[in-house]
Amino acid sequence: MPSYISMLSLYSQKVIYGLLFQAVAQTLLCFGRDPKHPGAEPGFYGILHTWSQTLTPHIHIHIIITAGGLTEDGVWKEKKHGKKFLFPVRALSEVFRGKFTEGLKKLYYDSELNIPDSMGEISTPEGFEKQISTLVKKSWKVYSEPPFSGPEEVVRYIGRYTHRTAVSDSRIRRFENGEVTFSYRDGREKDPEKKYKEMTLSSEEFIRRFLYHILPSGYHRIRNFGFLSNGRKHQNIEIIRKQLPDAEETVISGDDEDEGITCPVCGKGRMRTFLSADMHGRLRISGPDISVTVHRDTS
Repeated sequence: MPSYISMLSLYSQKVIYGLLFQAVAQTLLCFGRDPKHPGAEPGFYGILHTWSQTLTPHIHIHIIITAGGLTEDGVWKEKKHGKKFLFPVRALSEVFRGKFTEGLKKLYYDSELNIPDSMGEISTPEGFEKQISTLVKKSWKVYSEPPFSGPEEVVRYIGRYTHRTAVSDSRIRRFENGEVTFSYRDGREKDPEKKYKEMTLSSEEFIRRFLYHILPSGYHRIRNFGFLSNGRKHQNIEIIRKQLPDAEETVISGDDEDEGITCPVCGKGRMRTFLSADMHGRLRISGPDISVTVHRDTS
């Protein structure tokens, strides 16, 4: 979300966070059901995060979505052949922005937003509409990427986010003289050697920033949507599984010489992948009798 909305959310957590989930779900379901895309209802789940690396408000949702969907007739349809992404990213951003701002307007005119004195410029309808116009002119970010290292790694990756706190104990370097020093990753730093830095805050400021990210009591930060919605996901998954090839029946034929790709240099030898690295720097080594994951120390 734009930083302005992140700050406003501090005073209206439930309604802003709820609107974010709603706008995300409406956008993805709209694209999924569009005949130009899969033309079917996708299944996805989201995890709410409210922090940046330096603990400032930065609300966003991590989404895992299926590469296809279920039609009203119970038929599984996959994404259009040849497309890198399930949906066009720029179009997603524009539709998401429109749905969120319209929802924000409704919250405002229904008097459901708590507006602090520091944001007094939106206390009048004229000031609010002016701020909305400013937000609409900005480019809202929807970051999308294809799955990496197979479905198991996708689940493992998102699993690390499910119960993560704003700052882990391992990132806290020192606490002395009434100050807290913690490490953070600078996303703007291009030099990988300088990407990890340290920040020192007074204990009061550190606690203040940490408290930003304590959710309202009973609030669910993990939610399911589409055909994975609670109450019908088990039935839908069973329907889809019956239409997909059985993994146990999949047969890979041929001897070792038939595996891999032809060497582009000599044109004769066969090249096989034995090592790969994901976006987090984890190295995965594989071979006929090898399955090892190596974790690099980036501290």
